Amino acid sequence: MGGALASFITMAVSARELSAALDVFEILVFRGVIALLVLALLLSRSGWHQLATRSFGLHFTRNIAHFGGQVGWFFGIAFIPLAAVFAIETTTPVWTTAFAVLLLGERITSARFAAIVLGFAGVLLILRPGAAVVHPAAVGVLLGAVALGLSVTLTKKLAARDTPLAILFYMALIQLPLGLVPATFSWVNPELHLWPWLIAVGLTSLTAHYCMVRALAVADATVVIPMDFVRLPLISLVGFLLYDERIEWFLFLGAALILAGNILNVRAEQRGARQDGSAGIRRRL
Repeated sequence: MGGALASFITMAVSARELSAALDVFEILVFRGVIALLVLALLLSRSGWHQLATRSFGLHFTRNIAHFGGQVGWFFGIAFIPLAAVFAIETTTPVWTTAFAVLLLGERITSARFAAIVLGFAGVLLILRPGAAVVHPAAVGVLLGAVALGLSVTLTKKLAARDTPLAILFYMALIQLPLGLVPATFSWVNPELHLWPWLIAVGLTSLTAHYCMVRALAVADATVVIPMDFVRLPLISLVGFLLYDERIEWFLFLGAALILAGNILNVRAEQRGARQDGSAGIRRRL
């Protein structure tokens, strides 16, 4: 989780530094190229056979959603405080739960319903509609979180069919032309001092996901999710030190509501899994 936190924060700072000179779509193009090169090196060692898939249509749909989520996230990084972007992004599990019910036919339990309600309450507290004009970038980040929720839901289906490297490779391969087409209309050749930030965005886009998956593999989600919440105070401190951004406490209150809903849902899922396992053992006995 330390690696995941460092990756997400480095990606955010790199995107902010690049946003003054490059268009969002151009940043995503370079991110895709760098990610593809790294993944090609990994596949050359572990075997290209991992890319075999019968679910290319699902990969394409998943990456349309993921690309929309990334556009919203990078757009927000350029125009609103970093802490606001990360706070709004915490709603992604809420949308994932909703899409899992709608698309995967999962049951709407009381815990899932509570998570959705707390998630909406947290969003209202973060955005505070009516208190001021909501910045379009904040709306973009929120829509991006919805798109990422759909992407996570579709990833659940893909994870049962394809390898993690295949999912990441098709992510970079499909999203590269999606960004390249609009990027050509405002293309700017990056100056030399921008390349370290571009490389950082490309590498952290991979390391953030890898570290998060590894954390979930070795620890319960009830441990990982609260640690992921540490991103908010850390990015608030980074925004304050580097960009003189004010620390807004209502962001923490809204994100805390969303976090509470997520933890409530995860714990309920774990209790249900243990009960199902115990029932299965009793039946076998």
